[in-house]
Amino acid sequence: MLDPRRYPSADNAPAALASLLELAQARLGAPTGDEAARMDLQLAAALDAMLVGDGAVLAQLFAAAPSAAVYRHLWRLLADRERAVAVDAALQITLFAVPLVIVTALDGRSTQPVTLPGVIDDIAAKVALLREHHALAGNENFALGNALVAAEALDLAHLPALLASRVLGLTLAPARGLEPAPITISSTTEAVHLRFLVGSALAASTADPLRDQAVGRWGIPFAAAMARAIAAPGVSVLVLPRAPQGLVSALWQGRVAQREVSAQLFASNAIRRLRAGVGEPQAVLSVHGPFDGGGGEVRLSLSSPFDPREAEGFRCPLLPQDRVDDVVKMLTDLLRDCRVDSIRAMPGLHADRNPGTGLTLLFKGDAVPDGGPQLH
Repeated sequence: MLDPRRYPSADNAPAALASLLELAQARLGAPTGDEAARMDLQLAAALDAMLVGDGAVLAQLFAAAPSAAVYRHLWRLLADRERAVAVDAALQITLFAVPLVIVTALDGRSTQPVTLPGVIDDIAAKVALLREHHALAGNENFALGNALVAAEALDLAHLPALLASRVLGLTLAPARGLEPAPITISSTTEAVHLRFLVGSALAASTADPLRDQAVGRWGIPFAAAMARAIAAPGVSVLVLPRAPQGLVSALWQGRVAQREVSAQLFASNAIRRLRAGVGEPQAVLSVHGPFDGGGGEVRLSLSSPFDPREAEGFRCPLLPQDRVDDVVKMLTDLLRDCRVDSIRAMPGLHADRNPGTGLTLLFKGDAVPDGGPQLH
């Protein structure tokens, strides 16, 4: 499907950044592996300098990326450089974050908003649980901060300052400057929030305490312990942790996980309502944008030919490094898992609003032109 996003021209970036973006673009088309490796070394050196410099410059570099492919490649290199250490270092301190997707809703006993705490009591017990289940590849020399941190606190502009805490000495302490982000719940409709626990691990430079990319045996007891830690009367809370990762990778994976869980909640609820009321749903995927700022999104609409109402829709924002086809596949796989047989794609790019009603533009199954692709 078409990509609705509009990326800036590298020519509009400051000269130093423009040259790096041009190098990254050339790297994607490098004719040989040796040439690609040489270019990556140059890009890595530039990123290393930014990681000990001004975070605003690092954020500006990514904001000026001229394509999703360039953004992705720089992001992969940045994640690698974040965890790099000098070859003569016997020990290293690795900063990491545990992404937490938190699903909340008022349970109906109260209509008043409830705020969940942004600070976890007895964080030592959660650390002990992770150690018991070997959550960091068996490494036991790690600590967690007790603040539930919002995604914005880990953005690129803050990354150099966070990483600077690694060189303050070989002590295990939470990174500085991370403020708690409480969660306010005001509806009985389920909402999906993203928070992080940030920690540090001490290990030999040859070890990788973050090598396990999947949630292991620690996941279920840790999720239950975190849900109890932030529970409040009148609120249902479900905590879905992801594996500990470096800050760059954790931020990306956390945002992807939040989006996927949101899509799952929407689809399961909407499909259940349609099947109970009017029968099997039809699904339509469409791409919308560009919006102000150059962004776009993939939308999923669910409807029935026997229901005169408008379609129910889910808006899936495209992150800067997304491949549109990957997002479409995620939604298609979800619908298949829900046993939806009719999944169609609306060709082309579409506006945000229906020009006739001013409402969010969604498509019902009968709006897809004959010959429109059936997704499998």
